[in-house]
Amino acid sequence: MEINVNLTPRQAVAWNYLYDSQTNEILYGGGAGGGKSWLGCAWLIINCLKYKGSRWLMGRAVLKALKESTLKTFLELINDWGLQGEIKYNSIDGYIRFKNGSEIMLKDLALYPSDPHYDSLGSTEYTGAFLDEASQIPEKAKDIVMSRMRYKLGEFDIIPKMLICSNPAKNFMYQQFFKPHRDGTIREDRAFIPALVTDNPNISPHYIKSLHKLDKLSKERLLYGNWDYDDNFGKLFDYDKIIDCFTNTFVEKGENYLTCDVARKGSDKCVITVWSGLRVVKMIDYDISLLTMIKQSILELSEIFNIPRSNIVIDEDGVGGGLVDELAGCRGFVNNSSPRNGENYSNLKSQCFFKFAELINKSEVYIDCNSEIKEKIIQDLEHIKQKDPDKDGKLAVIGKDKIKEITGRSTDYADSLMMRCIFELDRQSFDTVDNLDFLF
Repeated sequence: MEINVNLTPRQAVAWNYLYDSQTNEILYGGGAGGGKSWLGCAWLIINCLKYKGSRWLMGRAVLKALKESTLKTFLELINDWGLQGEIKYNSIDGYIRFKNGSEIMLKDLALYPSDPHYDSLGSTEYTGAFLDEASQIPEKAKDIVMSRMRYKLGEFDIIPKMLICSNPAKNFMYQQFFKPHRDGTIREDRAFIPALVTDNPNISPHYIKSLHKLDKLSKERLLYGNWDYDDNFGKLFDYDKIIDCFTNTFVEKGENYLTCDVARKGSDKCVITVWSGLRVVKMIDYDISLLTMIKQSILELSEIFNIPRSNIVIDEDGVGGGLVDELAGCRGFVNNSSPRNGENYSNLKSQCFFKFAELINKSEVYIDCNSEIKEKIIQDLEHIKQKDPDKDGKLAVIGKDKIKEITGRSTDYADSLMMRCIFELDRQSFDTVDNLDFLF
């Protein structure tokens, strides 16, 4: 059976990576209309025909969306290539079986609290995988799928291959593919192929015109494929200002403080931040959060940097409460406690995040840290958003669990930074009282 796979020039570049002997993970994406889903479906079909008895995964964050979008593209392509008699689609169990024994399993890859380790994927092994609209897929899902790709690879004499297709998003794709590709540091087993609507000669000119009518941020992302912009409604931190805070060396030194976000779950990190005014002078993290170790680290840092106990704040929720008790004189931070000064926030955590965003966006913060922590801070702050920004009521930020669904980890670095603002809020309250006393 001979099939003419009519690829665009950009798709042809991706196709070469999909069949080389070195590249395991290929990200094909950027603007809308670049032929992303078509490429993934075509690749799966050709593989199923070429490698008899192979098993492939087609995944998306929500199975319903996969069936209503990606699967339709797949079935249209099957029809265009005259392959209707070659497949059987089982909509109930979610798989496509070819006559030669090859299979494509349709999978829901969202992260659900009831299945944090993706046990729903079972122990099934795959020959390869296609992840569509990966802007909605957590990094953990990608990693677990990658770990399951070993089915009959030796028999077919091929290596594991994962094709990831998406519009720009500030998740693992930005950190693992786009930025390293831009900087020339991308891993040898990964490849990034940017694709825009203008790279697709088969697209309707009317579709391109419709993209030109989008709002500025959506146009940057969907028309121009700009990975450094997003259209997250309600985001607190300006991206360019986040980047600036790592070069704002003009921020003056001041009184020393220490903030500590204590890990409450096994996958979280303990993050300790030392400040001079609004300058971060040291930031350390721990994978294992033994209270004795954290306590010792805080004591040593407070001694080195001359930080009084009253200038130390520790996340008091969960196990952090025991640490606050042991370090007499330090302050406990309760995320869900009442906001300071009677302001219109749902809790103290939200108030401090809004305040910290104000400081970042006004270029009043400088952060000195290593490159690994820097990337995690950027990712954390990029995902801090206002909860229900289109509704009236008290101001709030979205919960950690929502962000964890996207990034695969908790916002420990952002939380440690945010807590610094409790001192700013209390100072505002003190200054207000002083001013009132002066009037009388």
